[in-house]
Amino acid sequence: MDNKQKTAIVLGATGLTGSILLRLLLEDPRYAKVKVFSRSGVGYDHPRLEEYLGDLLNLQSFKSTFQGDEVYCCIGTTRAKTPDKKRYRKIDYGIPVASAILAKENGITTFQVISAIGANPRSRIFYSRIKGEMEAAVQEQALPRTFFLRPALIAGKRKEKRVGEWVGRQIMKLMNLVLVGPLDKFRSIYPEDIARCMIWLANNPFDRVIIRSDEIRRLAAKYKH
Repeated sequence: MDNKQKTAIVLGATGLTGSILLRLLLEDPRYAKVKVFSRSGVGYDHPRLEEYLGDLLNLQSFKSTFQGDEVYCCIGTTRAKTPDKKRYRKIDYGIPVASAILAKENGITTFQVISAIGANPRSRIFYSRIKGEMEAAVQEQALPRTFFLRPALIAGKRKEKRVGEWVGRQIMKLMNLVLVGPLDKFRSIYPEDIARCMIWLANNPFDRVIIRSDEIRRLAAKYKH
């Protein structure tokens, strides 16, 4: 990649992974500006931070300010938080696809989105099917550099309590001990690794579109700024 300072766009910067990604980008000298598009502010100021607040379900309203070099989409919800399937789809499918469309319209060449292990548009599992359909729709935009990160269960403390995920994380702590070799991609992963991997991908050549959980960890270890 060239040495020109860049502008990064982050969606989902108030979430677990997105908040870590934002801080890393603000600390990275390769970025002159980081634009955050969100419903609410991140809660602090930074000379390189620009916040645009509004309804992300109407992302086209941000078109004039949705300008930059890279898009990092960390948007995601859960069934517990969003039980209505139509609204769930609007968030987990609609926002990433709308941001990819905006990226294409505004000439942004690098687009990354956090998907999920098992994403498949033909899956019988609603969550996996939505993620798979989202990936297919983003791919249709034919952006020059598109990456889908498919992490396993993400470890880490969230602002809101998710009992089901907490139980799952405790189980995964034990399962991680036996998930080795070909099963390594199913091990839980830390949000810091996802964030570091995303920045590494944006700043280095890489020829695969789908990044599995085990590869996320491997690429995260290469991250430097």
